[in-house]
Amino acid sequence: MSETELVLRSRRVVTPEGTRAASVVVKDGRIAAVLPYDDRAPAGARVEDFGDDVLLPGLVDTHVHVNDPGRTEWEGFWTATRAAAAGGITTLVDMPLNSLPPTTTAAHLDTKRAVARSKAHIDVGFWGGAIPGNVKDLRPLHDAGVFGFKCFLSPSGVDEFPEVDQQQLAAALGEIAGFDGLLIVHAEDPGHLDAAPEPHGPKYADFLASRPRISENDAIAGLIVLAQRLDARVHVLHLSSSDALPLIAAAKREGVRITVESCPHFLTLTAEEIPDGATEFKCCPPIREAANQDALWEGLADGTIDCIVSDHSPSTADLKTADFGAAWGGISSLQLGLPAIWTEARERGHTLDDVVRWMATAPAALVGLDRKGAIEPGRDADFTVLAPEETFTVDPQALQHRNKITAYAGKTLYGVVRSTWLRGRRINDGTTLTEPTGELLERPHRP
Repeated sequence: MSETELVLRSRRVVTPEGTRAASVVVKDGRIAAVLPYDDRAPAGARVEDFGDDVLLPGLVDTHVHVNDPGRTEWEGFWTATRAAAAGGITTLVDMPLNSLPPTTTAAHLDTKRAVARSKAHIDVGFWGGAIPGNVKDLRPLHDAGVFGFKCFLSPSGVDEFPEVDQQQLAAALGEIAGFDGLLIVHAEDPGHLDAAPEPHGPKYADFLASRPRISENDAIAGLIVLAQRLDARVHVLHLSSSDALPLIAAAKREGVRITVESCPHFLTLTAEEIPDGATEFKCCPPIREAANQDALWEGLADGTIDCIVSDHSPSTADLKTADFGAAWGGISSLQLGLPAIWTEARERGHTLDDVVRWMATAPAALVGLDRKGAIEPGRDADFTVLAPEETFTVDPQALQHRNKITAYAGKTLYGVVRSTWLRGRRINDGTTLTEPTGELLERPHRP
């Protein structure tokens, strides 16, 4: 046994077999063994005992807008990955838009990687983008290691990343299916959005009416038909409308290769609580009513919704005007997703095992990272130490995000992150973060 080995102990370790007292042996940055709590540590190993604090696998967030390079005043790899580490996230996958250039060619991916390489406090992977006219770029991006491709069915909000129409969607998905890639879709139907009332002014009810549920439902229904016809892999981003759950469940039963995510804001915030003018709550699709939220939780419980990811989509404060029509749509939650979800989950009778499945294991599986997302031998030694019974009140100034804007300001949440570990090294001790040691990840190549 090497002197560099580490043993992490806790009375509560969340493993694929359930939560139990255990000692986790780490060697060369990976989990070497998961042993009974009282087993003797290997000779020369350093032992860290967390007592009753819970040892979780590091979370995996596959939906983060880092916006770097090009809009680094909105966010950046340095600040985003620090916020992630402070929130117990050890792996993120960066979205292809809101940076300049967008990740729509292999050359643009190289630019993104060059910027991220020295700034990543956690491990970082990249999505590619599917936009009108870049079908020829999809295979080169896949070969360069992106984890899949994002497209919009309605305007994205930035000119350099246009939405695809139905013909362009079919062409992109046909190309991606040819190499068994993954298309991830912002599914809102533009026709329904055009027909809805135009949002303007400070009233949240007016904004909500401008993004009706039918726009999500019909977009998802069309995506299911296309995925079934092409035998393609598709993933529905940030599901907001619970009305779509029966469609998705039926598609899964019929063998359609579809997965679905939702986000902390849809699962913990409700339309009824949003004050007029409070555009820190604006996102697209929107936060809906409490009854809709209840149904989303049912979809998580029965497996229709596969995972929970942040959709961290920050902006500068000046873009969050009091006019819901004009304000930037996006919620900053990267550092707060774990406690926000745990606070709601515990009230609804769910366990940390459930939270880990939704926020670590399932997102890792979505992108094929079989070395992430669980505490078991062979996985990377990525961990979060959580005090689940402790609470804190969200102070925006204490967040690591570049812009101190959050819909969770002033909320009291359960779950204090004591420390975060990346490949066996503590990168966050609850008060300070180390210098960047994250790696840039590529999609695993399958035989």
